Amino acid sequence: MDMELDQTSHHNKDGKPVLVILVGPPGSGKSTFCEEVMRSSSRSWVRVCQDTIGNGKAGTKAQCLTSAARALKDGKSVFIDRCNLNREQRSDFVKLQGETQIDMHALVLDLPAKLCISRSVKRSGHEGNLQGGKAAAVVNRMLQSKELPKLSEGFNRITFCQSESNVKDAVDTYQKLGPLDNLSHGCFGQKNPDSKIQSSIMKFLKKVEVPVDTASKENGIRDSTSKTPGKSDPLCKDMEKIPSAHNNSELGSKDIEGKADKSSSSCHNQVSLDDTPTLAFPSISTSDFQFNHDKAADIIVEKVAEYSNKVGNARLVLVDLTHKSKILSLVKSKAAEKKIDTQKFFTHVGDITRLYSTGGLRCNVIANAANWRLKPGGGGVNASIFDAAGPELESATKNKVKTLSPGNAVAVPLPSSSPLFTREGVTHVIHVLGPNMNPQRPNCLNNDYEKGCKVLQDAYASLFEGFASIVKNQVQQNENLGKKSLELQDQSEQSSRNHSPNTDQKSKRDADHGLEKSKKYKGSQDGFGTTFTGSRDEKVDSEHKRSDGSTRKAWGSWAQALHQIAIHPEKHKDDLLEISEDIVVLNDMYPKAQKHVLVLARTRGLDCLSDVQNEHLSVLKRLHAVGLKWAEKFLSENASLVFRLGYHSVPSMRQLHLHVISQDFESKHLKNKKHWNSFNTAFFRDSVDVMDDVSNNGKATLKHDDKLLSMELRCHRCKSAHPNIPRLKSHISSCQSPFPAYLLKNERLVGA
Repeated sequence: MDMELDQTSHHNKDGKPVLVILVGPPGSGKSTFCEEVMRSSSRSWVRVCQDTIGNGKAGTKAQCLTSAARALKDGKSVFIDRCNLNREQRSDFVKLQGETQIDMHALVLDLPAKLCISRSVKRSGHEGNLQGGKAAAVVNRMLQSKELPKLSEGFNRITFCQSESNVKDAVDTYQKLGPLDNLSHGCFGQKNPDSKIQSSIMKFLKKVEVPVDTASKENGIRDSTSKTPGKSDPLCKDMEKIPSAHNNSELGSKDIEGKADKSSSSCHNQVSLDDTPTLAFPSISTSDFQFNHDKAADIIVEKVAEYSNKVGNARLVLVDLTHKSKILSLVKSKAAEKKIDTQKFFTHVGDITRLYSTGGLRCNVIANAANWRLKPGGGGVNASIFDAAGPELESATKNKVKTLSPGNAVAVPLPSSSPLFTREGVTHVIHVLGPNMNPQRPNCLNNDYEKGCKVLQDAYASLFEGFASIVKNQVQQNENLGKKSLELQDQSEQSSRNHSPNTDQKSKRDADHGLEKSKKYKGSQDGFGTTFTGSRDEKVDSEHKRSDGSTRKAWGSWAQALHQIAIHPEKHKDDLLEISEDIVVLNDMYPKAQKHVLVLARTRGLDCLSDVQNEHLSVLKRLHAVGLKWAEKFLSENASLVFRLGYHSVPSMRQLHLHVISQDFESKHLKNKKHWNSFNTAFFRDSVDVMDDVSNNGKATLKHDDKLLSMELRCHRCKSAHPNIPRLKSHISSCQSPFPAYLLKNERLVGA
């Protein structure tokens, strides 16, 4: 490997705690490094991050020092997750070795400037809010004053990582560091001790520094995903956008194989447009079937130009495994000549079966270069896709069609149990078969390119038509859903006017509240079902002004379900866990954990926390007492559970309700960032804190900033960051870190 990293560890019955000071600018991967090590290390680690040290919010260096000292005193090893780019910033942490017998390490993430800037500009929901256009200038300023650590500062060991492979080696080294092991002392991996600013960074930054206001105006709602270099960004890894003559505001140049590509490229909508229908497809017939690359490139560009406007806002992405791909290079050049819209079509380097998990590119449909028997095997893309999708794809394909003839394609819906569905979000695989020019394979055309080109044109036409059909069906489903939602609302409003003619007319519900919401209320006479959810999924409902100047929600029809059951519980008694004069208890219909119940107040006029005043303190205490009772009941059945009781600052459903939710978060209904963050950020108000607020101030403190719901996914125990829900779930299933200190106080957790 490039870096001479000493990976040897020495067993010692008196193994010392280790304090590792991470050194690197924003975007260098400090938090990710900690997460990777802590996920599988047998040593007890604590991550101290200044961005979250203040009860999940940014804190001070002093708080970090206190937390680190406490952990070291308890015999735990510590990661200091700050930039620590100069000696002064590191010195106070180095002094901690005078208080406890520890090993003092520095880990320097001295990665390419472009990579750090690209990551920083691209990310959204960052803990320290360093993202977007301003991030480039901040990283630039930090790197100009960078001061690399030296052993003379008091370090026993310094490891320099100057490439992503170096980082992987370092992760492996610290993962293998057992509780009684010590790493060799010394300085490892440094190539240029006198280097301060990486070469050509200033040239690069001249291209990427765009005023935030300008970027915002140009990109509109895509401001959080500003146009950035794509190659090294983990969220748009190896993206090769086709250069566009009219796209002059791109932030940076694309590097391919280490050399600057004069064609500007960007990846400004890969992550923010996760809901954009996207087809990822390989080049058909140019690999094993040995079709001429130049002729194939002409056909790809021709068919992309023909179909790109037929798929609405959807995207087409040509994928190959390497930057050296001849077909990608040819298609990219020819598409640029045709001036094809880069929002509609671009090329991408990566594994077509892991586009989202490794590159942040969400593709709901992928194409498979299949064989005529539609069987797994044969190597290449076909084998990879069948392997990644599991037996579910083979079974679903058999149910759809038995064989496929050249020039045709067939779309197969992917079962939700398929790993490709759960991990990558792929809903359909389109099998497509092109012409064969390989005499070692069946149905060889013997270099008859007149016929071969016709077959390949038909193959791409069939592929894109299949994708267009999928997109059309999805749009139609959404429209039908919207119509049903409005019909339900109209029925509810008519009923409301009949019973209360003076009541304000309810605001119309947005048409995109989601299928999950609508299903809850389908089929009953009044438009409501019998089991309900208080979990927040979307931002809903408008507000009306109260006479005192405050605002009050105008609840949409679907959001009235809990109110209806609280007022008329006798209609739903078979589905309730408990009914009394003042409360109702029921299971959340879409629980976000093993145990998740709602305790509803039956008090009229208490729609949500913003309605609570001092005279309602007894109601809050009653809800809390009932919630505790149910938590203790569940604990008697399963002592390993831990519960948290609290309220959403801005609930999605009417009627004040307390969530009693176990902290395992094992649920198939926990699907997205909003689900997670609504229970694991300040948006979720602990019941004990709400009671204190009302007792002391006469009202509850609400944390209703929508940015809380879009924050990056972080473990609720160790605070490690994760790119998506499947990765987060995998981590929390094995995370043994203690809960944050603030949750362990004031009885916020039950059973911990």
